[in-house]
Amino acid sequence: MTPVEHPQTSDSNYRQRLGRWGEEAARRYLEERGVKILAANQRTSYGEIDLVGMQDGTLVFFEVKTRRSTSYGFPEQAVDEKKREHMRNAALDYLQQQGMLEAEWRIDVLAVEKRRGQPITITWFKHALSD
Repeated sequence: MTPVEHPQTSDSNYRQRLGRWGEEAARRYLEERGVKILAANQRTSYGEIDLVGMQDGTLVFFEVKTRRSTSYGFPEQAVDEKKREHMRNAALDYLQQQGMLEAEWRIDVLAVEKRRGQPITITWFKHALSD
């Protein structure tokens, strides 16, 4: 008898691989535009921050959303109110851990789309969150 892979496990692994691929594409995109990446997949008490970078003296927290199709909407649409709250709390926790509460900072979203047979599209939403 051979083991059968559970579909949810397979889907979860696929989503993780796609997410990591999108984060690497986003990293290259940002570096090409002069952003210095300081950390990737940074753990905080509130969860993970995909990328942390520095641009023109501002600390930037990046949420990267990757999609291969728009069947479930555009990548940026996945940043709902619950996700926005998580991002704010994670950023503040990071700032506190690093002793940088006085630093100038913002949260941006990068929407990465890779459709079969088409080039990668990355859309950068600067100042994606506002209070």
